[in-house]
Amino acid sequence: MRISQLEGRRVALWGWGREGRAAHDAIRARLPALPLTLFCNQAEAADAAALGDGHLRIATTVDADALSAFEVVVKSPGISPNKPEALAAAANGTRFIGGTALWFAEHAGPDGIAVRTLCVTGTKGKSTTTSLLAHLLRAAGHRTALAGNIGLPLLEVLDPQPAPEYWAIELSSYQTGDVAASGARPDVAVVLNLFPEHLDWHGSQARYVEDKLALVTRAHPRVAVLNAADPVLAALSLPRSEIHWFNTPQGWHLRGDDLYRGEQWVMDTTSVPVPGRHNRSNLCAVLTALEAIGIDGAAVAHAARDFRPLPNRLQTLGERDGYLYVNDSISTTPHASLAALECFAGKPIALLAGGHDRGLDWAGFAERMETDAPEVIVTMGANGPRIHALLAPLAAAGRFILAGADDLPQAMAQARAHLPAPGVILLSPGAPSYGPYRDYVARGRHFAELAGFDPALISAIPGIGIA
Repeated sequence: MRISQLEGRRVALWGWGREGRAAHDAIRARLPALPLTLFCNQAEAADAAALGDGHLRIATTVDADALSAFEVVVKSPGISPNKPEALAAAANGTRFIGGTALWFAEHAGPDGIAVRTLCVTGTKGKSTTTSLLAHLLRAAGHRTALAGNIGLPLLEVLDPQPAPEYWAIELSSYQTGDVAASGARPDVAVVLNLFPEHLDWHGSQARYVEDKLALVTRAHPRVAVLNAADPVLAALSLPRSEIHWFNTPQGWHLRGDDLYRGEQWVMDTTSVPVPGRHNRSNLCAVLTALEAIGIDGAAVAHAARDFRPLPNRLQTLGERDGYLYVNDSISTTPHASLAALECFAGKPIALLAGGHDRGLDWAGFAERMETDAPEVIVTMGANGPRIHALLAPLAAAGRFILAGADDLPQAMAQARAHLPAPGVILLSPGAPSYGPYRDYVARGRHFAELAGFDPALISAIPGIGIA
């Protein structure tokens, strides 16, 4: 659905975060007199009212009846379409879309393909991979937009002048279905991996996988770039897309730390400034995507050495009093915490784990702790007691020291009390930040402040926007 097709319809906005404001501004730029209703909370209502938009009505309560009064509801990504009120309204004919759907509809060409869009999704590594993709496109001499879930809503760059040559777009599982709903086909779609996540939003692991895969199973990209090492992805058949595989001996892959294209050695990846082999393996996905649009990956691969890592993603803040502080606040699954521990294997570590409880199973994490545990684990947050109870038998057997905390300041104090310096204090919570913090960025900033670093210096995302 294009923005112009909202004309004459009953339209509402649901949510007033950055995505909601971007949707409002984009609609207003094209349809300045369209009546809109905004559903938001009391604090957001004051901010929205300050705009002075005479065609905007603001409501601070929302239910199925209220939503059912509208033909189209443009919702923010964090609001699940599986909420009871949304399901009831959808059954009454209300159509729910997101800003991502509007953007892709605006960028669809005559053949339905959103030209030169390279989309990246996956449970782990999608932000770093998308940023690295933009970095290498720019290194190859192409003006490139880095946008999407990474922190710049697509509707904020709806029609930039001059337009970029390429779009490197990160998509969360909240947004992949929007691409399919837009009617547009991505030029290239990359899926890195699949692990359980966001079960509270999607409703089940099966639905999460289905929604995540919508980018390739329902949006039908021209080219799908898939990880051959992921069993779910390896089993996919996509008759309407070309499939280009990575992490396979016939394509781009790692042998140890060495990067190969088939049998051709290209470079040693240990000099690429991203932490952990799992992140460096995503360079294979990037190079596969570049070659899908006709760029020689081997010619630009070495430019990855100049990449600037992203904040809150295994970000080394520095050293204080003998402790190295590492901010992995974006870690929201147990798998991500395990990957973080692997990056610092061989060093004394105190892991800070826990946050919002989405019901994810930590049994696999506990199983790994039987053989690969850090010296100290401090549990915290809403799911902290549940993780603590799961790990307690292993701690009692002497595998590691286990402590509990109510919040992040207490957790850091516990980490320093139980881990002698020198050592690594690693915030890789394996859970969202909802509750105490607005988002994972705020959690990371608080961690930096508590460790004695200026939080303002660790928050900027290098390369975001158009360059």
